[in-house]
Formats: sequence, C-alpha cells, structure tokens
Amino acid sequence: MNIILLPKTRKSPININLSSRAAIALLLFLVFGVPTFCVSLGYGVALIRHQESQTNNVAALQMEQQQDQVAQVVETAQYSINALTQRLGQLQAHAVRLDALGKRLVELAKLEKGEFDFENPPAVGGPEVRSSIDAIEAAELVGALEQLTHQFEDREQQLSILETLLMNRILLEETVPTGRPVTSGWVSSHFGKRTDPFTGKQAYHYGVDFAGKEGSRILSVASGVVTWSGDRYGYGTMVEVDHGNGYVTRYGHNKTNLVNVGDVIQKGDAIALMGSSGRSTGPHVHFEVLRNGKAVNPVTYLRASR
Repeated sequence: MNIILLPKTRKSPININLSSRAAIALLLFLVFGVPTFCVSLGYGVALIRHQESQTNNVAALQMEQQQDQVAQVVETAQYSINALTQRLGQLQAHAVRLDALGKRLVELAKLEKGEFDFENPPAVGGPEVRSSIDAIEAAELVGALEQLTHQFEDREQQLSILETLLMNRILLEETVPTGRPVTSGWVSSHFGKRTDPFTGKQAYHYGVDFAGKEGSRILSVASGVVTWSGDRYGYGTMVEVDHGNGYVTRYGHNKTNLVNVGDVIQKGDAIALMGSSGRSTGPHVHFEVLRNGKAVNPVTYLRASR
C-alpha cells in the first residue's frame, strides 16, 4: 500500500510504502484505537472533574462545620459577657447602696468631714511590683465576682444593722430629757420642799422654776409628741410632751403656747413663750420631769447636757 503525503513545508511529496499487514494495522488503529483513545480521554477528564467536584463539596462541608463551630463559640462568649454584665450591674448597685449607707453612718456618727470620704476611692499607694500571676480564667473570674457579691451583701447587712443601732442610740438620746428649757434666765425655785409663796406654809415643789423675760422662748428638752396644750389648774397655760420610754415633761405658766396636741416636736424646738399665767408671782416657766408617772428632780437631767 502506497501513501503519498503532501506537507506544506516541502516542495516534493513524501511516498510511504506499507505492506498489507501494516496497512491493515493502520486501518484497525484508525477505526478502533482513535475512538478508544478519545473515549478514555473523555472518561479521564470526567473522572478528574468528578473528583474536583467531590473535593469542593468536602471543602464546602468543612467550611460550613467551621462556621457553625465559630457561631457556637461566639454565642457562648456572648452568653458569658451577658452574665458578667449582669453581675457587674449587681455589684454596682450594691456599691451605690453601700456608699449611701456609709454617708448615712458618717452623718449619724457625726464624724468630721473628710474622715470617711465615700465620694472618692480610698487612698492607697506603693512601689510597682511585677506580678507573676497568670491571666485569670473566665471561670475563676465568675467565681471571684460571685465571692465579691456575697461580700457586698454581707457588708450591706452589717452596715444596715449598725445604722439601726446608731439610729436607736440617737433616738434614745433625743427622747431623754437633757438641758435647760430656756436659753437665758435663772433658777428662782428648786425641786423639793419650799415655802409656798402664796400661803407661806411648807409645801412640796415638783419642778424647777426658771425666771426670765416675759415673752422669751421656752424650748423642749427632748423630742416627743405634745399631749397637752392649754390651761390646767395650778399650771396656768401649760404644754405637756410625751417623749416615750416613760418620760414626760411639763412647761407651765406660759404666756402663749406655740404647739398643739398631737404635734411632733424635736429637741430644742420652741413650744411656748414665757409668761405668768395661773398661780404665779412673775414671768417664769415651771419645768417638771416625770418618769413613769412620778415627778423626779429635773436637776439630774439638766446636768446631763453638760
């Protein structure tokens, strides 16, 4: 079999003489070999594409799983942040209450201004020292906040109890008669036996008389509630104050009363003006102290203010 090739790069043709076997082999290759090669090549390309598709699917699945893990981590972190924020808010509320209690106690205890300053943090200092403590873990931080919360609650309870004790002490001090019922004046008659100015006979005087200028102010010697305000036999115009704990004080011979029954008064409040009403020889206030219904010597309570 003779095959003539006409290449463009050459002027003369190329003659190829093939035997009958070679020609048959060539024909078989062209008929079967080329299609088989093409099929194999196509299958290989399809297989490569399939593997690439599977690889892409696996990568996409892994990426989706990683995104889910990241989302879970972010959600957990946000939950922890919310919990810490809530704890921080609780601690801030406790701190505000403790500051308020501290300021109240400073006022109740009448401490000097600046001795305990709750407006600013406590004064501390010292040289800088390198810390060898490792970073605190989140669980340890939550535990420390829990412990600090309990400490705040305990301190708040203790300060509240201390405030109650101080208030009770101050209330007791305010309700026990102490001091003089006048700002100026002099003692014109003492407690006990004396000569009655009207009869000239010996009689018992159940109070102390303070003489002074008519119209001067008469003060309550303790806090309490007014239980009498008006005329009373032997006392003229009188004010009676119940201070609790069995204490009652009386202020007699007033010119004018400045309070009414039921009024709540504080220690040092003006309750009347000095006069000479009732059984009296001149401007003064008859001052009595009763303990559990029995008249006692006011001198003890007058001296207590000193």
